[in-house]
Amino acid sequence: MENYKLVQAIGRGAYGNVYLYWRLEDNRPVVIKKLPMESISEEECELTKNEVRVLSMLQHPNIIEYFDNYLENNTMMIVMEYAPGGNLYDYLRSRGEGNLLQEEDVLHLFCQLVLGMQHIHNSNILHRDIKSNNILLDRSHRIVKIGDFGISKILSSKSKALSVVGTPCYLSPELCQERPYNQKSDVWALGCVLYEMLTLRRAFEAETLPALIMKIMRGIFAPIHPHYSQEMRNFLHLLLHVDAAQRPSIAQVLAQPLVFSSLLRLHADLGMIHCASRPLRLSSVGSERLRSPKLPVKGQVKER
Repeated sequence: MENYKLVQAIGRGAYGNVYLYWRLEDNRPVVIKKLPMESISEEECELTKNEVRVLSMLQHPNIIEYFDNYLENNTMMIVMEYAPGGNLYDYLRSRGEGNLLQEEDVLHLFCQLVLGMQHIHNSNILHRDIKSNNILLDRSHRIVKIGDFGISKILSSKSKALSVVGTPCYLSPELCQERPYNQKSDVWALGCVLYEMLTLRRAFEAETLPALIMKIMRGIFAPIHPHYSQEMRNFLHLLLHVDAAQRPSIAQVLAQPLVFSSLLRLHADLGMIHCASRPLRLSSVGSERLRSPKLPVKGQVKER
């Protein structure tokens, strides 16, 4: 640890504490997750090893970068990229009730999330715990970074996972029914995150776990604000389709006109020379109706 200077503790993960350090060799802030190996179970030890293995496989601008890992005093140290903007959950809650994001700003963030998930799925990995708490941001809240791969599962081709894991509010219907699941379960979780960005609240909440599972299995959620476009409304219902077979894959999500048009703007914005770039203002929904590209929808979407 002589190459790192402790700055402060910044949180606690599922199986260890997280600290902000200053890396002396390049004067860069990094995060070090410390996981005590002697006080954890064999299952937790495997989760630790799994996170290191998954992180080392993934290199993408919208995924938290993995730097190194080593064992010191029977504690596993995982060195990762630092995201100074905190997580998406805290950012959305900080906006205050009713201070909704513009549709184009939601899509700016969501498209980055989908691009990161595309890289994960192309590596035959299920994240299995996509939620706003695990989506990290840069200081300007414009760049998305997917993190926390502690319960990710590396799949063989065309295989389906069986164990039930994840955060209850983001569980897919197939997980609630304890049926085999695949990448479509992550797509459901993306739909839950999209809903959260549009409403500043979770799509599925209940006082008891059985009541929550019932809501999820029925696909019952409150409608989004009428200022958002019908295309966005239809797209959200597509992601939160209770039938996994009717839910799009990540590739199909990226091909949706609503997303594709936003991807073009995203690449133009992030690819501009720094001195000429126009900062994206994450503004509130105004009185004018939000505009977005037309999204063709097959069949009638029933309002819940």
